[in-house]
Amino acid sequence: MGKILTAVLGIGVVVGGAYYALNHMGGSSTRESSAQKQQLDNVRQAASRIESDADKRAQELDAKMQQGQ
Repeated sequence: MGKILTAVLGIGVVVGGAYYALNHMGGSSTRESSAQKQQLDNVRQAASRIESDADKRAQELDAKMQQGQ
């Protein structure tokens, strides 16, 4: 029973250490994360603009098709 408890606690320590290392020791400053957020926002705006443009062109094509019939 003691070996199982030791193994479970050991795995918990290793997992906890890995979690901490991945989330707290990345070295990214707030300035870097702010720049990354800004870049992501720019990508989202561009995707929205492209989607709006594609929707507009699809509606124009549909209107032309309706006129032809």
